[in-house]
Amino acid sequence: HVQLVESGGGSVQAGGGLRLSCAAAGNTYSGYCMAWFRETPGKEREGVAAIDSDGYIRYADSVKGRFTISRADRKNAMYLQMNSLKPEDTAVYYCGVSLAYCDGYYDRPSGYNFWGQGTQVTVS
Repeated sequence: HVQLVESGGGSVQAGGGLRLSCAAAGNTYSGYCMAWFRETPGKEREGVAAIDSDGYIRYADSVKGRFTISRADRKNAMYLQMNSLKPEDTAVYYCGVSLAYCDGYYDRPSGYNFWGQGTQVTVS
């Protein structure tokens, strides 16, 4: 079992930035696919970005050029640097961990086995 804890959310004005962190503990599977998702009321959980240690990185079109995903396997951590934030980025952000490397379906929540509790990001 893997425990995930997100942090770094908050309120920011449009154009600003935030850095989210996801700390993993327990039986971590170093190298496997980790991803950031976000969710707003009434909408499905949306894939934002994914990364594995095999060099796979993908972003949703809506965040390309503004968000950067990274990971530090020695620290069992993943990060999301968010710049040029827009009001439509407002959501609860979740990190997810898969028991496999990333593939073309990285943005499907069903592909992830463990989730954090989420961190709120509000852009006004």
